[in-house]
Amino acid sequence: LTNIEIPSSVTSIGDSAFRECSKLTSIEIPSSVTSIGNGAFRGCSSLTRIEIPSSVTSIGDNAFSSCSGLTSVTIQEGVTSIGNSAFYDCSSLTSINIPEGVTSIGSSAFSGCKRLTSIEIPEGVTSIGNSAFYDCSSLTSIEIPSSVTSIGNRAFYWCSSLTNIEIPEGVTSIGNQAFQDCRSLTNIEIPSSVTSIGDSA
Repeated sequence: LTNIEIPSSVTSIGDSAFRECSKLTSIEIPSSVTSIGNGAFRGCSSLTRIEIPSSVTSIGDNAFSSCSGLTSVTIQEGVTSIGNSAFYDCSSLTSINIPEGVTSIGSSAFSGCKRLTSIEIPEGVTSIGNSAFYDCSSLTSIEIPSSVTSIGNRAFYWCSSLTNIEIPEGVTSIGNQAFQDCRSLTNIEIPSSVTSIGDSA
């Protein structure tokens, strides 16, 4: 399977619907779709770009994990949650926009996205999940919005190119190993709102 057209009558893409379709190069998700299931496009390693329409409210766990050829993802406003490991090991991904309206970034959501250089987290996100940006080794800068209250375990573990990060007032906890092996980090300021800093943070 190299390409497919999903008709406008479709409202949801189910779990593992196109999993391991390794020769699928392009797909258009119609504006009738409201949800993308767990593992829906997992392992579609020839898929190079994807646009998620504003009708979609949730991106399931592992929805695009191991899409190793994916270089660009556009998420329109409408999505409120990015599932666990949603873009895990998308090793060619260089850019992604997270729209206003997203409130949570799941565990390992962007873990292993080694070519991702920058990402903007919108106001409204309250939690950054465990290992959310683990091994994003090309990530040089990130801005955490003031709405965030917790930074999960290993959230930025092995972000070895990260030089600067600002933790906003309002964050109360920094998880275990949150910034472990961020060996380019030269400056960090921890606000007075923080009450706990995890092991090996």
